[in-house]
Amino acid sequence: MERKELIKQIRDKRTFLCVGLDPDIKKIPQCVIDECKADLEDGEEYDDSLAIMLFNQYIIDATAPYCVAYKPNLAFYESLGANGMVAYEETVAYIRENYPNHFIIADAKRGDIGNTSAMYARSFFEGDAQVDALTVAPYMGEDSVTPFLGYKSKWVILLALTSNKGSHDFQLMEDANGERLFEKVLKTSQQWGNDENMMYVVGATQGKMFEDIRKLAPKHFLLVPGVGAQGGSLEEVCRYGMNSDCGLLVNSSRGIIFASNGNDFADVAAQKARELQEQMDAELKKKGI
Repeated sequence: MERKELIKQIRDKRTFLCVGLDPDIKKIPQCVIDECKADLEDGEEYDDSLAIMLFNQYIIDATAPYCVAYKPNLAFYESLGANGMVAYEETVAYIRENYPNHFIIADAKRGDIGNTSAMYARSFFEGDAQVDALTVAPYMGEDSVTPFLGYKSKWVILLALTSNKGSHDFQLMEDANGERLFEKVLKTSQQWGNDENMMYVVGATQGKMFEDIRKLAPKHFLLVPGVGAQGGSLEEVCRYGMNSDCGLLVNSSRGIIFASNGNDFADVAAQKARELQEQMDAELKKKGI
């Protein structure tokens, strides 16, 4: 998806919500598992990946009116082996077939030497399960990132300043000139890509630090995890991080998909997504978007 189309979707739907599809099998409502088992044909055995796929379908159908993007986190699928990866591919295919205007991010945090990165890029940007964007770790440098940038209308989302407690261990380290490591990542990476094919991950809990990010990357989209369950403030993110095109994809995972573990889980997920959409609409209006 090109930048102009993503911006159009945000403006038309009045939301910049990204729903994280992190289906922890230990948290999936029992009613989903029971439905899967009831639907098994003679001789077919139950597998957790079946519940993951059905759960994702319910969540996607419930939240699609209120978001512009979905972000499956590969760890939740890889943990179930080959069948889990089938569930991931089927999830991507389900979004593509039923909600083709939604932006799909594979949260895989890849990053390796050039020829390995080229294979990772092929995995996510070619074939039946191709996505629009992939999260990438930048710390092996240019040759680990540029293989992902050779695909038209595909995006690299580089880790810049994350929301976890351990982010301070390295990302805020200063060199002799007082430049922090995340600032060096922002500056250097803009020699590899541009605001048409590169975004940055910036955690919602970083608050006023978004001002520092915007000084170095004023036009780039930012993927912002950490709103909701991790304690990030949507209002604060927008105050310091929104630009004239919005420039934000704010992700919520647990706060939406596991807001209820009862039979009403899909309805509650829709409610939580709608609440965020309404807040986002208000923030867009503040910015004149």
